[in-house]
Amino acid sequence: MNPPPALLDFLTGWLGEPPRDIRSVGASMSSAARFHAGGTSYLVKWTNGGETPPDGWPGMLAAEARGLALLASAQAVRIPDVYTSGEAEGGALAYLVMEWIEPDSRADRQKAGALLGERLAAQHRVGAEAFGLDHNNYCGATPQDNRWMNSWVVFYGQRRLGFQMDLAAQRGLMPAERRRRLERLIERLGQWLPEPAQPSLLHGDLWGGNWLIAAGGEPAIIDPAVFFGDREAELAMCHLFGGFPASFFAAYDAAWPPDPGRDERMPLYQLYHLLNHLNLFGEAYGIQVDAVLRRYVG
Repeated sequence: MNPPPALLDFLTGWLGEPPRDIRSVGASMSSAARFHAGGTSYLVKWTNGGETPPDGWPGMLAAEARGLALLASAQAVRIPDVYTSGEAEGGALAYLVMEWIEPDSRADRQKAGALLGERLAAQHRVGAEAFGLDHNNYCGATPQDNRWMNSWVVFYGQRRLGFQMDLAAQRGLMPAERRRRLERLIERLGQWLPEPAQPSLLHGDLWGGNWLIAAGGEPAIIDPAVFFGDREAELAMCHLFGGFPASFFAAYDAAWPPDPGRDERMPLYQLYHLLNHLNLFGEAYGIQVDAVLRRYVG
């Protein structure tokens, strides 16, 4: 799918020449294309259809641009440069233009994974005064409530698990027994989750499809759902769907050793993303959600 005419007109004016060699690329929650101009490769994402974000939320691409900028400010893991973003056609069309990072299919994944682990640990050492973020954003297409809280246990229970529970109930995906277990788990969350020593800057949605290896074996991360939270939540997502070499986890733990009990807490942090997938893709994820709930609350 090529960019719509209004976006092509904007790109032509912004670049001073028409974009060329436009090729559609995969993007989970928006349309996207790679193009060339002036000897440079770019990635443009766009959404259209006039969807209105919830009150208190920026548009999806505006939130992505802010998240990429925040991650880049950590000067840890490579992040694609954001060149411009905005809206056209009275807000019916939103766009984001950024650096195209060409994946290196010949790179050594073990070496790149180890480098990613070291750099992610450095990113996680960037802290904040509380848990959350100064703006709301999205995890995939799901709104993500980032209003600040001083307690991580309360933040995770309310802003993450509770938010997903209420959304699933609205969508008919929270039968009575599932809701009873989830409410019980949220009430008892402090039995399993300690308060972290500090809030860490998280990518927020770091699964195997959201990192790549650039030229020279340099790892990069894309498509963030940024907030300040417990670093264990990030690593739990990395484990959930695979896509990371063993060297990644070994290098991360060498750079920042795990706290006792991390493996026991991991399914609790994976639950957020399983609930999100339940809301995004339906009851196929209900079995995994229920299994986590039974593990902790019977």
